[in-house]
Amino acid sequence: MSAPARDGVGVRSSSRASIADRTLRTDRWWLSPLLTVLGLATFIVYATVRAFVRTAYWVPEYHYLTPFYSPCVSTSCVEGSSHFGHWFGELPGWIPLGFLVLPFLLGFRLTCYYYRKAYYRSVWFSPPACAVAEPHAKYTGETRLPLIIQNVHRYFFYVAVIVSLVNTYDAITAFHGKTGGFGFGLGNIILLGNVILLWAYTLSCHSCRHVTGGRLKHFSRHPVRYWIWTQVTKLNTRHMTLAWTTLGTLVLTDFYVMLVASGAIADLRFVN
Repeated sequence: MSAPARDGVGVRSSSRASIADRTLRTDRWWLSPLLTVLGLATFIVYATVRAFVRTAYWVPEYHYLTPFYSPCVSTSCVEGSSHFGHWFGELPGWIPLGFLVLPFLLGFRLTCYYYRKAYYRSVWFSPPACAVAEPHAKYTGETRLPLIIQNVHRYFFYVAVIVSLVNTYDAITAFHGKTGGFGFGLGNIILLGNVILLWAYTLSCHSCRHVTGGRLKHFSRHPVRYWIWTQVTKLNTRHMTLAWTTLGTLVLTDFYVMLVASGAIADLRFVN
């Protein structure tokens, strides 16, 4: 007696063996997707809360500004935190003070090649793990809405470069003493370390590889661009690690600035 016909794709297709079990794997294949969901959810909740509270984001004595509020360009920002002036008036409470760049940074992260892999597998279960069947009847990839929007990632990359420049300016400005002039403290190490890692994550982006060497047909004719492309390619191998590391440093930087700005702790000063 022949086996009943099956409809579907992948492991559910009629050309595959009929196995009722979702997977024959006996290891804890679900652990990695679970940890990814928990990690991303923790960052999203923390960042959302901090973006809307509008308190403890600026330390006037040392010019520490959390990256969640940079650039702060409205008159709602506390005095001194608007490094680039006031472009907008008072903002209603439901608009984050860092509204100018937060949507673009969110878009840059969401469309990042690594983050796509992370939430496709862990949230959308497409597939949740190797040799584990996904629950979807069909797969259309990134050819239809809304996933076709993922192709704008390269444009978010350009904005991310500008934001990294802004964060660099913030980190340099923060070398400020309580009595004026040059100052150096633990907060400077945290701010500087965060911006260095943000640059590493941004420049390790696949779009950056395309910008530096993607259109070249003869590397030998463009030795400088080829050298840049090879360096970006080396950095690209660490893109996943940097994606997670920068989430951690962003939280650490914001949390430290919040503690100092609120008076919960004093900044450890080395100079001035």
